[in-house]
Amino acid sequence: MLVKRFGDAQPYEALNHWGVTGLRLQGFEEGGPANQWIGLSQFLPGGGAGPDSTPFEKVYVVLEGEMTITIDGEDTVLGPLDSCTIAPDEVRQIENRSNHICKMLVVMPYPPNAAR
Repeated sequence: MLVKRFGDAQPYEALNHWGVTGLRLQGFEEGGPANQWIGLSQFLPGGGAGPDSTPFEKVYVVLEGEMTITIDGEDTVLGPLDSCTIAPDEVRQIENRSNHICKMLVVMPYPPNAAR
């Protein structure tokens, strides 16, 4: 078992994101998960990402606040403990349109040839 304490989580930069701080909770370390990594994204009001896509699926789980996910011009608002799966190559934009911080877990497989 690999335990990582929240106080030891390291920040990471995500391309095409704004108004967000990402912390890597699990992944990319010796003894960590073999198939995916887990991040905690903390979006300020007005923060977001995209529009863009990745060649692999991702899962979002909103812990606090709300996040608007836009796909094909259709908005879906996720609230606490709501989740969604974004399919490979699906173009999405996400934005915190509220006046509260949105805390969201992000679960993604490792990119091909990623050092773990």
